[in-house]
Amino acid sequence: MKLEVKIQLLKFCSAVFNSIFLTLGVSVLGCAVWILFDTGSFLAVLSSVELKTVGVGLLVIGGVVAAVSVVGCLGAHSENRFLLLMYLSFLIVLVLGQLFVTLLLLINRKKIEDSLDKDVDQIIIQYGDSRDRQHRLIDNVQRNGKCCGRTGPRDWLQNSFIQRLNLTSPDVLPCSCFSSGHPTINSSWCSEMLFTEPLFGQGNSSYDQGCKKKFMDWLQGNALTIIGMDVSLMLIQVVQFVLGVYLYRAFGQKAALKRTNPLVDPDHADPAPHNDYGEQNYAYMDPNFDYIDPAHPAYYHDNPNHGDPTNLAYH
Repeated sequence: MKLEVKIQLLKFCSAVFNSIFLTLGVSVLGCAVWILFDTGSFLAVLSSVELKTVGVGLLVIGGVVAAVSVVGCLGAHSENRFLLLMYLSFLIVLVLGQLFVTLLLLINRKKIEDSLDKDVDQIIIQYGDSRDRQHRLIDNVQRNGKCCGRTGPRDWLQNSFIQRLNLTSPDVLPCSCFSSGHPTINSSWCSEMLFTEPLFGQGNSSYDQGCKKKFMDWLQGNALTIIGMDVSLMLIQVVQFVLGVYLYRAFGQKAALKRTNPLVDPDHADPAPHNDYGEQNYAYMDPNFDYIDPAHPAYYHDNPNHGDPTNLAYH
């Protein structure tokens, strides 16, 4: 395979993998923005330092991935060995950073889960009629997940408002804990007891299952998504590193050919020299200019000049 064909093939493969690499990098950047700045999910109320560290790490990795992809494309397109060397160095640093973030997420998974439990319990305690963002979140989880409380409806007995009612059983619950709940204008609490109206709304068929499993499934699903993207990035980076090494060597060979013979185009140089003169051919020439094959002299025994060295001709 000619050197230029090899370089063009490596450039094409590098461009394809760089495109995939950039797409995954932007996805990781999006996950980081979601973890750090989203106000519409429970990530916004989680106080876990480990989770915030993961978010910052993903933000840095996503930004660096985008920059490294650009450096790799420029290095391959311009055949700049220095840019290509920078590209390979950044790939190594990125792999180490992604390993750190992935291991941090796996090692501290239990701490993040415990932090989620504490934050949910705190939301339940402070839940009231203010209808702030955290309260809407817990209502959405209970309504969509068809669950009530973190471990069950009795968790709501810890609520500050319910404790003022001196209830010993969860007769009054958020309306989101009922399959059919109709809150009043001034209250987000419901009860199945008829005499509570209009103080509380009317609710029917409260959920008995807690929302802890829903929270854990949500957390683990997002963690697996992040880990999956990190592992995919690392696998692509291994392929990119191999392609980068081959490109670096090919560019070096091309530069060496130019230094050795600046008059020869190394892109189309043929290592096998041609014999422009062909093979010398000696034969006898008949005086009448008829060709006499020296390999078969018996056919010309009647020729009186047969064997005369003056008839030896050079072709």
